[in-house]
Amino acid sequence: MGRRILFLGPPGGGKGTQAKLLNEALGVPHISTGDMLREAVASESELGKKASEYMKVGDLVPDDLVVAMVEERLARDDAVCGYVLDGFPRNVDQARAFSNAMGSDAIETTIVLHVDEAQIVERLLRRADLEGRTDDNEATIRRRLEVFRRETEPLIAYYGDRVRRVDGVGSIDDIFCRVVRELAE
Repeated sequence: MGRRILFLGPPGGGKGTQAKLLNEALGVPHISTGDMLREAVASESELGKKASEYMKVGDLVPDDLVVAMVEERLARDDAVCGYVLDGFPRNVDQARAFSNAMGSDAIETTIVLHVDEAQIVERLLRRADLEGRTDDNEATIRRRLEVFRRETEPLIAYYGDRVRRVDGVGSIDDIFCRVVRELAE
């Protein structure tokens, strides 16, 4: 079973939930770029200070800076035996930069969680209601899905034979069983 795993899927598709479960099962770190960026900014590391400049004005952190942060994170002892990536790489340019920096086998397996767009919208609207997130309305969600299709979906072709497609609909446990089965094959 590959231990350098990438989760891909649309916003609200369950990547974070499944990545955390897999990290617990495998005993390797779950690396979420969102969490990593917040941690780097809070620690006031050099990379964190640079990222903070972009984040303060609402800009995306540039690919080279994100790749450098991921490289720095993967250099820690807990990632020696593998990792579960969630939210990185976000696009083919980041994937190429990551592969150039870490080697072509930096990602052994890519799990793609498939969830129908209507279910995604429903999930995210429900989550917005539960969490009181007024910025997550249907128009915003659909824009995020369009960005996913344009920026992130091309990674499926990029990773080619390393891709394992998993139905992302059902209970969290059922989906996790499907993920484990795909990784075992």
